[in-house]
This record gives sequence, C-alpha cells and structure tokens, in this order.
Amino acid sequence: MPEPLDTALTEVRALLLDPALTRAVAAGRRRGQRPSVVRAELRPVALKAGTRLQIATSDGDRPFTRNVAPGAEADAAVDALLAEPFGNWHVETVDATVQLRVTKSGEAQVHRARTARTAAEPGGHDRVKEYLLDPGDPIFAEIGGSAAKRRQVDAFLRALAATLPDDLTGPLRVVDLGCGNAYLTFAAYRYLSQRGLDVHLVGVDVRPDQRRRNTDLAARLGWADRVTFVAGTIADAVVDPAPDLVLALHACDTATDEALARSLRWGARWVLAAPCCHHDLAAQLRTRPAPGAYDLLTRQGILRERFADVLTDALRAALLRLHGYRAEVVEFVDSQHTPRNLLIRARRTGAEGTRAQRAEYRDLVDQWGVTPRLETLLAADEG
Repeated sequence: MPEPLDTALTEVRALLLDPALTRAVAAGRRRGQRPSVVRAELRPVALKAGTRLQIATSDGDRPFTRNVAPGAEADAAVDALLAEPFGNWHVETVDATVQLRVTKSGEAQVHRARTARTAAEPGGHDRVKEYLLDPGDPIFAEIGGSAAKRRQVDAFLRALAATLPDDLTGPLRVVDLGCGNAYLTFAAYRYLSQRGLDVHLVGVDVRPDQRRRNTDLAARLGWADRVTFVAGTIADAVVDPAPDLVLALHACDTATDEALARSLRWGARWVLAAPCCHHDLAAQLRTRPAPGAYDLLTRQGILRERFADVLTDALRAALLRLHGYRAEVVEFVDSQHTPRNLLIRARRTGAEGTRAQRAEYRDLVDQWGVTPRLETLLAADEG
C-alpha cells in the first residue's frame, strides 16, 4: 500500500546512517522532476582514519566519489541526497532490505524484506546466502517459491547481471517475448528496479488468458504502471517504443528465431534468448545426406537431434555476429534442472561481420545443406 513519502524517507535516512548499512542505491526520477545526479551509491568503507560512508555519484558522464565521516558530515550528506527527487531508493543492511519507489501521485511504494541467511557454518559463523533476489521477497508468494524455482530465478538473474553494464543508468525498456506465466518476467523487473533503474517492461504472449492473468498479478504487486502485458505473436505483437533489452526464454523451435529477428529489427542493445526445441534443422538433417564422414553424427535419431541443437544455436550466434552483435552461448541453469539449459547472450556493438566471418558461416550451412530459419527471416527484412 502507498505510504506518505516523508515517513518512508525518514525510515530510509535511519538505515543510511545505521552502522549495519551494507549498500544503498538511489536512481531514477520523480514525475516532472530531475535530480542533479542520475545515480548515487552509498556504502561503508574502512580507512586508516576509521570507518567512513562512501558516496559515489554520477552525472551521466563522470563519476564522483567522496568519503564522509560519521556524525554531522554524514548527516548533512545523506540529507542532501534525500532532498534530491530520486524515483527509487534501494537500501541493504545486514538484516534487512528496503526498496522505495515514488509513485506518480508522489507517495511511496515500499517493500521491506529480511536478509536471507543459511544455517550456521561449521565454527559457528553465520553466512548470508548470495541470492540476487531475496528468497523471502513477497514476489515468490505470487510466482511460486520452491527451492528449484528460486535457483532458476537466481541463475537467470546472474546471466542478466552479467549482460548489462554495472554503470547502466537512465530509463530501461524491456520486452519479454513469449513470456508465458511470466515468473521470470516479474523476477527481472524486481531485480532491475532494485538496482535503481527506471524500468518499463512489456510481456508478450499469444494467449489472451495469460495476458489477463499476468496483468492481474502485476496489479497485485503494485507494478501495473511499470509492468504491462499484451496478447500477440512474437513477430507481430504491438510494442512501442522499441525496447533496449529483449528476453525470449524457452520460446519453442523457430519462435526463438522470430524473437532474435525482431530484436535485430528493433536494434535492441541486449538480447537474452534461451532456446527450446530445435525441430527445424533436425527435420532438414533427416532429408539430407551428411557431408563426408559425418554420417555417424546424424545416423541415430537421438544423436541427430542433439547435433541439430548444437548446429542451430551455433548458426544463430554466427548470424547475430554478422549483424552487429557480440554473441555468446552460455549455460543458463544447471542441467539437473532442465536439459534446455543454454542461453544465447548478445550485445549490440554495431560492428558488421567481416568477410572471413561471412565465409565461415556460409561454408558451414552449405556443407550441411541447411537453411536456418533466422537466416530466412533476416533476408526477408533486408529484402
């Protein structure tokens, strides 16, 4: 429920000046206002002169860091930051996490959670479990909080964190293509907003009932103005303006190709795609003789399907590189949780593929006599 902003900021002030503070981030802006810096991060540091509160700010071009002493100096520095019209505050202490977001009406939407801890380690020391999203976060009461789901969410968020730059600021538009029940969509929004980013996220799914369900859930979480859903296909759903970050998690077979093609059409800065099923190239391999001695790779059905998985994702990554992206294929989650555990992670560089890379790609597809769906989609766009 919304709270008076002054009351919520008083709580934040106490946490910022508490010796138990571990980290705090302020970012974003309130409606119709603009802070003098785009981001501020606070954390305690141990110096020879004693413990200091380190305040790192950025104006969008240059960072500035200063260390203030406890007492009047820290009080004044914290009060000055709290007077800035930041739209979000994320504060972590040894025992608690507080997330404050200023609503359009000027009230505070506050989430409070206890820091998750594991059982005491041998020797009697407590150890804080390193989750990117607190397992006690109320979001898990809505999306499901089994241990397996929390591990999958954490693995996905780590891949997301590794994709985005640490100094990312400003508004971030995200689209999740083929979001389904959207539990990773909501987890992504939660994590990104806790980083102090001004996030707007759109989930796309072909089923109207999923759109209604997910929209209701966003309303219950208090995110209806930031997380929205539309019903439509990956290729044709109306998404405006174009996103900075595209997610496509477990879109089946050529739906992943459609998501990648649309990401390129948008010129998205970052893409995370976890492919699911690779029937298209597997079917093509069944009707073509394997080159040379490679018949042993495709003669057995199970081996042909697994080889098709590898070939499909290798060609997808190669096509992304040819179209101005740095692309990697990495492990998404441990294979004990799902056999579909690869993630294509791409970042736009704007550097078009070299002649050698184009020749390498063409040699591979010609040798196997296949036509990747992504190539067909991109050729249609270029045509």
